[in-house]
Amino acid sequence: MGKVILIADDNDIDAFAISKTLTKAGIKNSSKRVSDGAEVIAYFKGDGQYADRKKFPLPSVLLLDLDMPRIGGFAVLEWLNDRRAAQNGMLVVIVSGSYNDENLRRAFLLGVRSFFIKPCTVNDIWTLAQAYPSFLQMDPIGESVGMASGKSRTGGSRVGDSR
Repeated sequence: MGKVILIADDNDIDAFAISKTLTKAGIKNSSKRVSDGAEVIAYFKGDGQYADRKKFPLPSVLLLDLDMPRIGGFAVLEWLNDRRAAQNGMLVVIVSGSYNDENLRRAFLLGVRSFFIKPCTVNDIWTLAQAYPSFLQMDPIGESVGMASGKSRTGGSRVGDSR
């Protein structure tokens, strides 16, 4: 199995939209979805159903919503930072329905590499893939989508990037 993207979002419609946007952008990585921060942590720990690493491999990319029930996105980031081994070089990207400067600053201090406002666009994902090609596998169709848009590496609705 190739590199996996873990989508952590409690909203079914948002999670579906993110998944479709990944496909439209030409991302070939498989994706898994969890619906709250407690499930993110269980996934990384290999608890319960997530013990089967063939079915639930550790992700290379975490697309994380900040506002989720039980355990929110910031608590997940703090948990990951306390267990750097769990991150294992993973790309962490916030995909949030809300934005403020404090959330952006705090996210980057906790190791987030990019921050998108929902709904993220095909160009957002293409730009992310161009910036972090070792994490996101693109097919040539996705590359042509990004080139045809005429957007630069800083285009789209990306709020911030810690590169």
